[in-house]
This record gives sequence, structure tokens and C-alpha cells, in this order.
Amino acid sequence: MHRLIFAEKQHMTEHTNQVRVGIGQDSHRFLPSDSAKPCIVAGLIFEDCPGLAADSDGDVVFHAICNAISSVSGVPILGGVAIDLCHKDGITDSQVYLEKALEFLKTQKVQHVALTIEGKRPRFQKRVDEMRRNIARVMNLRLDQVGLTVTSGDGLTDFGCGEGLQCFCIVTTVS
Repeated sequence: MHRLIFAEKQHMTEHTNQVRVGIGQDSHRFLPSDSAKPCIVAGLIFEDCPGLAADSDGDVVFHAICNAISSVSGVPILGGVAIDLCHKDGITDSQVYLEKALEFLKTQKVQHVALTIEGKRPRFQKRVDEMRRNIARVMNLRLDQVGLTVTSGDGLTDFGCGEGLQCFCIVTTVS
């Protein structure tokens, strides 16, 4: 009887939607102000500050999404796949890392991505909608499936003092 109940539960689980939630974070310090490397956030160039210290373009938004996807898929994107793409193939565009991360979701489909960025600079507020549109485009989502908030940090952390940027991400998927 116990085996029959287990088999029934297993059968029911196979035919129901499975919701997963992943969390990711990324942060990078700014390079010196005379650096020629552009500051790229959510795939967009921000002209008013230097680039971020990283082997790649340092896009904290795309990196945080990759880390959130890693916590759903179990595949270390930034700790493995992206390192290979960067060091072996010379690919530094974080959009490529994100596109690769999405492939590892297999039957899981992203339902929503929620992000928050902390940093005194650049000033993000006027470009939030543009960043949301680009994230939605790259992830093949509707705009209402992308939530993004920004905060200056009010000088409470290194990010809030203008030393770098930090981003947290929550990804919700369903199969």
C-alpha cells in the first residue's frame, strides 16, 4: 500500500507545474575615473562614470540574473560557463552569459525577474524603463515580467558612497 501511495504522489508531481525561485547578487567596484572601459548596466552604456572592475564588462544586472538562474538550474554560470567564454573565447559581453544561462533552465520558463540596484552613481532613475525594456528583450519576456528598483544607498555602504554598484535579483520560473 505504501508503494502505491508513493507512486501516485510521484505521478501527480510529474504532471503539475513546478515553481522555482532563484536569488542572485553581484557587485563590482568602479575603475579609476580615467579608465576607457565603459560603464555597462543592464546592457546599456552609462557615460557619466567609469567602467566596473571585472574580466567581463562587469554588468552587475546581467550577472545578478545569471546567479539567480544558477540557483534555479544548479549550473554555475559565472563560476564556470562565463569564465570559459571570457578566458577561452575572449567573450566579455555579459548579455552572452545571460543568454547561455537561460539555455540551462531547460523546461523551466521565467515568469518574473525582480531586481534592485544600489549605487550612488550613475543616476539610474531616468533610465529605469529603458533598462527594463532591454532586460525583457534579452530574456524574451514581456515588460510587466520585469521589475526594477534603484536606490542611491544614501552613503551607508561603499555602493552608496559611489565606490561601485550592487544588484540583487529574484527569478521566478515554472515548468
